[in-house]
Amino acid sequence: MKTSRKQTGRQGFTLIEVLVVMAILALMAGMVMPRVLGRQKSANLDAAKTQIDAFRGALDQYALDMNSYPSTEQGLAALAKEPDSEEDGPKGNWRGPYLGKNSVPKDPWGSKYEYEYPSERFEGKEPAIWSFGPDGIDDTEDDILSWTKTSEDGEEMDDEEDLDDESGDDMDAGDGGGDEL
Repeated sequence: MKTSRKQTGRQGFTLIEVLVVMAILALMAGMVMPRVLGRQKSANLDAAKTQIDAFRGALDQYALDMNSYPSTEQGLAALAKEPDSEEDGPKGNWRGPYLGKNSVPKDPWGSKYEYEYPSERFEGKEPAIWSFGPDGIDDTEDDILSWTKTSEDGEEMDDEEDLDDESGDDMDAGDGGGDEL
């Protein structure tokens, strides 16, 4: 006796159907990913600028309490840890930690923020704070600075266009495409 089986429903997807769906997903990812990655770069630049501003505020509070900014040797760690000796400032005046945490955060690219006081990088009475930026190399166009760069003739330099041209992104200045504070 022969029994016949009738297919009453589908058992799965055909190879063609799976390939069509994968092609559609690949096209969608190809359109979305560049926008997401561009926003990530912009978000990292904005985060670094915001963190440097927060350091500046914390350093101003430290200077009010300690009568001076931390030295280059003390660095940003002075905002998180009480001075060990009177040489680092009057211990009784320290009212920290001046940061939200008991440690100094790293920049969005995982490197430490640089600090210098008194600064040799620009003429000013405030400390210099900077991040090496996405490339991790000091004194390049993508560094995020707490001061404004000036040219040889004393005019402010406009690095926003240079940074946008190098990265190939079409971000306008409101999207964080610049590297200065």
